[in-house]
Amino acid sequence: MENNITNNEPGFNHRVTEMSTLSQVLEKLRLKKLDNEFRWTEEGFNAGKGKSYDAQELTIIKTYRFEGESDPADSSILYIIEANDGLTGYSLDTYGVYSDHGGEEGYDNFIRLIPISDRDEQLIFEV
Repeated sequence: MENNITNNEPGFNHRVTEMSTLSQVLEKLRLKKLDNEFRWTEEGFNAGKGKSYDAQELTIIKTYRFEGESDPADSSILYIIEANDGLTGYSLDTYGVYSDHGGEEGYDNFIRLIPISDRDEQLIFEV
């Protein structure tokens, strides 16, 4: 899958800054120990550390959009998320025919409530 890195802020000119695969970005996160997966629960996002986060406790610091080269339905969005306690991780969302939310609107509504503060990729992954 190819990636278009974009900012979701209203009025922002969407631009492609780099082409990467989902596995490359996930590997970068793993190497930097930022590979905590935020999973949706009815209490909010949980990163497996025994705490659930409300949308107000989180910030989306980068968004990656991946689109399948051979199948446009093979699409996903990777949100890099930082919690107010310093925990950084990600949430992976598929869209199109492979969306795994079914009739559930909770995830979609929750992710829309998280503030966005787009950061330069270099700052996220710097040594």
